[in-house]
Amino acid sequence: MAQSGVRGKAGPAEAATATATAAPDGRGPSGGGRRGARRGPKRGRRGLRWAAIVLALAILGSAGAGYLYYQHLNDNIAKGERTSGDDSKVRRTQPDAAGRTPLNILLIGSDDRNSAENVKLGGSKDNRGNPPLGDVQMLIHLSADRESAAMVSIPRDTRVAIPKCVDPKTSRVYPPTEDIINTTLARGGAGCTLATWEKLTDVFIDHWMTIDFTGVVRMADAIGGVDVCVNQNVWDHSTPAQRGGSGLKLTAGRHQVKHVQALQWLRTRHAWGSDVMRARAQHMYLNSMIRTLKGQNVFTDSGRLMDLAEAATKSLKVSQEIGTVKKLYDLGTQLKAVPANRITSVTMPNVDDPLNKEHVVPQKTEADKLWEMLRDDVPLDKNGKPSTSTSTSKPQPAKTPSLQPSRLGVVVANGTGSSTQAAVPGRAAAIGTALTQAGYGRATKDTSAALSEDETVVRYPSADLEGDAQGVAKALGIPLNQVERSTDVSGVTVVVGADWRTGTAYPKKAAPKAGDIPAGSDAINGSDTSACMDVYKPYQW
Repeated sequence: MAQSGVRGKAGPAEAATATATAAPDGRGPSGGGRRGARRGPKRGRRGLRWAAIVLALAILGSAGAGYLYYQHLNDNIAKGERTSGDDSKVRRTQPDAAGRTPLNILLIGSDDRNSAENVKLGGSKDNRGNPPLGDVQMLIHLSADRESAAMVSIPRDTRVAIPKCVDPKTSRVYPPTEDIINTTLARGGAGCTLATWEKLTDVFIDHWMTIDFTGVVRMADAIGGVDVCVNQNVWDHSTPAQRGGSGLKLTAGRHQVKHVQALQWLRTRHAWGSDVMRARAQHMYLNSMIRTLKGQNVFTDSGRLMDLAEAATKSLKVSQEIGTVKKLYDLGTQLKAVPANRITSVTMPNVDDPLNKEHVVPQKTEADKLWEMLRDDVPLDKNGKPSTSTSTSKPQPAKTPSLQPSRLGVVVANGTGSSTQAAVPGRAAAIGTALTQAGYGRATKDTSAALSEDETVVRYPSADLEGDAQGVAKALGIPLNQVERSTDVSGVTVVVGADWRTGTAYPKKAAPKAGDIPAGSDAINGSDTSACMDVYKPYQW
């Protein structure tokens, strides 16, 4: 790997730490539904009420000083815009039968070296002043019922399509491009990283959080240390074949890491052998940290609670809609309530990039399956109660068409191209012919520039054409949840996506089931206390 590859590093674990210790949506662990509240044991409810009371007393103290301290904590929190990318076409997951929706939080570990402390911790003084890279990126998915969670990493060297982004501070416009995903943080901040994830996954992301080197150390110390494990002695240092290294040096076995050692664990790549294995080590750390927090009752120790609140609010930068102590605390409460055996950590299935052997690209079939499970809120574990339905999403209601098919103008566009696959010639014409045979005699193909859509979609510009768009989808066998309103079209438009590369009937897909984890995901369950890292031979001592 190139020297720049050493810059990756730290933080999703600590970002989640902050969410698990101090962090808000106001719905509580069950997502706010009364049905969920009835299921919880009375002792758990009393515990949460007691925790809230102690937190209030610890933070607020007296009316004067307490209020000032609460404002101090709020002032500690740095905030930014949720997205700085083009207007997203991503749809929120439909509420479940109880009206609850999943929650998605993007955690970003920044290699920012724009302070003396970060340079000291992160090395490479030559990079001081450079735009930070988002070398650690992980999506936390909390299920609608708040009973399961997924932690999904994307390797920092994954080549992706990056949308146009606008820096909210300077108003600089970054045109759309293809590059590795860690560069997105330097193209308009975390909001551009979020927009890129949404473009890649079609998963709506509610919030983001970022943390830098200094924040990692601060949070690790506030937690009191996290248990990690290596199967062999490890020393991640420069070698004749590879410069750089985190400096992590441990003997074989289990260790509790904090301060700089925690940062070294999260930054280590060479000693694990690859970026994918670094993601595994980060998942182990995060799972261990969550188990540690679950075993600690910090709410009865006001001094400890203050330390955690101070560390969390100083360590994080968050999207502005969650930028208060109250909202962060509420969010952390929801995350902490998920049982460890219902938390699953995975890495996006990937393959070598054909354009650059040092990069990777999504393994499309398996990665798409993973994104579908997140969109449909399908648990990655099998430890929950059996469900009688294959999806938590409500079916989209059918509308009455306003025109006869023979009078409706329909445009068909070829969107089968992607970052990893060339467009299939003639797809627009083939589907246009199929529509004509189904009675849509005014169907025509789009002759403008080729589009790119991972999933086939039918778009319409105004509410009066919704029923007509649904009729077109039905004629082609396209699910109604792939019909959407868009100001980018002037009439009903079918965009044939990369998921429909052959044939004239839309391919039926079996809905994923709970625990049906895509191949190549390197899954780890949050209750697995036996997980231990193997050390790449050149870094054993």
